[in-house]
Amino acid sequence: MSIADVWAILLFLLAITGGFIFWGFSRASEQPDSSRSWLVATTGAVAMVFTFGTPFSYGVFREPLSQEFGIPAIDLSAVFSLMLFGLFIGSGIVGILSTRVRIRPLILAAAAVTAILAPGLFFIDSYAGIALVFGLLGWTLGTVFVLLVSIVPRWFDIHSGTAIGIIFVGNGTGMAILPWIWQFSFSTFGVAEGFFLLISITAATFALAGLVCRRPSWTEQSITSISPIQWVKNVARTRTFQLLFIGIGLSFGWYQIFAGYAVDLFEAEGLTRSAASLAFGSIAGVSIVSRLGSGVAADRIGSRRAFVFSLLSAAAGAMLLLISHPLSFALAVILMGIGLGGTATLYVPLLMSIYDPENDTAIVGIFNIPAGIAALAMPPLGTAMIASFESYTGAIILTAGTIIAGLGLIVRGTTIN
Repeated sequence: MSIADVWAILLFLLAITGGFIFWGFSRASEQPDSSRSWLVATTGAVAMVFTFGTPFSYGVFREPLSQEFGIPAIDLSAVFSLMLFGLFIGSGIVGILSTRVRIRPLILAAAAVTAILAPGLFFIDSYAGIALVFGLLGWTLGTVFVLLVSIVPRWFDIHSGTAIGIIFVGNGTGMAILPWIWQFSFSTFGVAEGFFLLISITAATFALAGLVCRRPSWTEQSITSISPIQWVKNVARTRTFQLLFIGIGLSFGWYQIFAGYAVDLFEAEGLTRSAASLAFGSIAGVSIVSRLGSGVAADRIGSRRAFVFSLLSAAAGAMLLLISHPLSFALAVILMGIGLGGTATLYVPLLMSIYDPENDTAIVGIFNIPAGIAALAMPPLGTAMIASFESYTGAIILTAGTIIAGLGLIVRGTTIN
């Protein structure tokens, strides 16, 4: 079966699925926590599979792209850094500027740009071209992420935590399975062909999300005279924002540190390379379950308590890594998975409970920026700690310390007047 056959079949299935979803969406009543609300959350979850799953598959991209274009693998690191910059910081800026505009055209525009990028590797033959394709791809993926996590909770009054958990299950699933899917696609069809196939499917899911996902009619966009930039300037002066800005960055930064040495650590403890990779991947697997569970918990005990519990779980797991024993490592994987899923899911409802949700995309957008800074800055810090201590102890302490510092800042930032 050729790439064209696979592409046609998959897009046909997506079209059929999309037709049923859109049909159900058009017939359902537009009320909070209605069947229409759940359709929005489900459609968002499908699109979310690709938002983080592809950028965090960059380890799979490096060698195939190097062989295809004759570029040293180490030189491609800058390309993937540019993709992560677009994913977090570029899309964060879009979120800040999107509070006064309709969401649906923005998602559809991101879908259109993604579709244009799909055949990009057929037509480029230079380092600059690769950088352009992956930089723009990171921006479109991040933009859809910011817009979806901003508007889906607004369709719910009672079950907003569960709904955000559902879309983050899609996000976590993509991070868990897409690296393997990308590897299979490259090895089966080739680099340009495999890229075309998966990015085309990504664009199709984004287009479906653009048709279904928008702000509900009962929520009004900000009607104040304050511009998004002025709103950011105003909140940036507050102590609460300053503490939360750093705290959110650290709440994500610990995993960026850990991901840089986890497989090597597990291997050093006696696991084979494949078993070490499986152990690391199990954290993402546990996080898929905890994403939904933490959302349900937030509806019952509040997003702040659930978020704090998630960070405490991650901190306990990180400290267990200091005990060189198979049982402690297994428990660490479970606890860090719970922490990863909870923090990834609950930071949005936490922030929405502090700031006026009419600035939905600006709230998510501005707090996407510290997560991006952490993604760029934290991995080198972990590497430096390993080199300094000539063991993994320093990196583990840095990981646990980052979590605890983030926890302290979040607790303080959500309690001051």
